[in-house]
Amino acid sequence: MAQAVRFYETGGPDVLRWEDVEVGDPGLGEVRVRHEAVGLNFADTYFRTGLYPAPLPAGMGVEAAGVIEAVGPGVDGFKAGDRVTYTGSPLGAYSTERVMPAEHLIALPDGIDFDTAASMTMRGLTSAYLLRRIAPLREGDTVLLHAAAGGVGSIFTQWAKLLGINVIGTVSTEEKAEIARANGCDHVVIYTREDVAARVREITDGKGVPVVYDSIGKTTFDTSLDSLARRGMLVCFGTASGPTPLINAMQLAIKGSLYVTRPALADYIADPAERAELADELFSHVAAGRIRIEINQSYKLSDAAQAHRDLESGRSVGSSVFTL
Repeated sequence: MAQAVRFYETGGPDVLRWEDVEVGDPGLGEVRVRHEAVGLNFADTYFRTGLYPAPLPAGMGVEAAGVIEAVGPGVDGFKAGDRVTYTGSPLGAYSTERVMPAEHLIALPDGIDFDTAASMTMRGLTSAYLLRRIAPLREGDTVLLHAAAGGVGSIFTQWAKLLGINVIGTVSTEEKAEIARANGCDHVVIYTREDVAARVREITDGKGVPVVYDSIGKTTFDTSLDSLARRGMLVCFGTASGPTPLINAMQLAIKGSLYVTRPALADYIADPAERAELADELFSHVAAGRIRIEINQSYKLSDAAQAHRDLESGRSVGSSVFTL
């Protein structure tokens, strides 16, 4: 019998239930995957709280890595025994095995283990589209990245350095500042005791940065705008502190003809060719050791509620994974 984490109502971590489930056989275009590791992402909490709506009852989680056990009719490119990873809908990654559409799978190279894959597929592809698709960054540019010691932040910073991009990273503590520096942050701002926008202006000789990458949302929105150079872009790709405020278009003009975008990973990996291109670049960096994936927290899947508590409290650093 397989096991899975499910929820029947939205709310706090206690709504998550660990249950026995029937998996069944894959249908048209589907595969059955036995999970070896499952990713823990802040986006999971958005589904649990209802910020991201999901029909209830529902499974939990969007990222995992494992082995294909069975292939349904109409599936091309995959076979039983293949190592795979994935991120994206439908919900249900918090499980020991599942049936899912084969179209979401990404072949996992032999040089990357399951724990690493499950802890970095979503974060790595997010870093990939942020750096390679959103804005035309050039070598020597300086950007601001909030939550620089987080899962995305750690990968993003290492990748940015490979591209010759300077990173100003924000963190909450000196401990996290050391992690950010170790990953290549050129300047680290501890936002709990420093004025972020003022420090950015100081570092950039008053100009501001061309791009701010903000996964925090509500509490950092104004600071992010105030850190931008004229005609700069704010990339809001997460809402860890709550939804971003409503945008006042005139405010964007007054602050320097600024741009604001709210991208979603799903729209940058919907095309199989683009997803493969981004994944290949990510995997090549990780396999070669140019980007290090450090798993700082590991949980049993049955302890999902505690994992969510740790994540939302800010106690988690870098990447987390559920092991099976």
